[in-house]
Parts: sequence; C-alpha cells; structure tokens
Amino acid sequence: MRDYADWLKALPGRPVFLGFPASWDFMWVYWYLVRFTGERPFRENALDVRSYAMGMRKVSFAETSRTYLPKRWFDEGLPHTHVALDDAREQGAMFCNMLAENRKPKR
Repeated sequence: MRDYADWLKALPGRPVFLGFPASWDFMWVYWYLVRFTGERPFRENALDVRSYAMGMRKVSFAETSRTYLPKRWFDEGLPHTHVALDDAREQGAMFCNMLAENRKPKR
C-alpha cells in the first residue's frame, strides 16, 4: 500500500478514483490506504463508470451493466477474470475508450 500511495503521489494532477462500481471498490481501497499508510490520496474523489455510462447513453442505471454496454468500449486483449488487477486494467481501458468517444465532436 505504501508503494501504491507513493505511485499515486508521483502522478501529475490530482488523483480521482475510478471504479465499476466506485461505491464498492472505493470503500476497500480507501480503508486499506488509511489503515496501512495513514493517507487519503484520493480524498473523497471517485468517479463511477456505470454512472458515467448512464449519462453518456441517457439510459437507466439498470441498463449500464456489462451486458448492455457497447462492445467497442472493451479492449479484446484485456480479460474479465474477477482478479482485482485484471479487472482494474479492463475497467480503466474501458473508461478511456468511453472518455475518448464522449470527447469526440458531436455531429
């Protein structure tokens, strides 16, 4: 956890926790950081990917589970294994794809 906290501090800008769902994942990461480092590098800043998808697609929250999301948002080379690090990589790449799409000029 110390290495993780140090890595976060070395990043440019202010870190924002990203989760799918953020409410669940943030709770655990926040607790471990505080418990083992005494620090709160994210403060209380978290972004929920499902909520972001809900806003992008203008759909209900129920329609933002993995089965409803466009396949173009997922990177084929990143497996969904339910191993924390694999899932974090997959979700981070998915959010980057969503963000890039959302930033494209509207026609």
